[in-house]
Amino acid sequence: MQSEAKDRFSVPVKLYRIGEIVRHTPFTRQTIHNYTTMGLIQESDWTEGGHRLYDESVFEKLWRIQELRKTNTLSQIQEILKNEDGLEVAVSAHYS
Repeated sequence: MQSEAKDRFSVPVKLYRIGEIVRHTPFTRQTIHNYTTMGLIQESDWTEGGHRLYDESVFEKLWRIQELRKTNTLSQIQEILKNEDGLEVAVSAHYS
């Protein structure tokens, strides 16, 4: 699915600032900030100047959120993503 999100948003591989994410997706700077604050997406690192940096997996997550927004509220999406992330952790722990 990661390649699907990159294909849909034409994303080169690297760490991205919010402004770069905005250029590659239909989301606004404020939306990216809000999704980060809500825990829907997470920064991967910070610049020395204190700017958030996101890895390319953020595009897959944003694609998923965009699809879920068609039929769910942000609160519902929080729960869905929390459950999905918990399932991924449990599966990878089982196979480790």
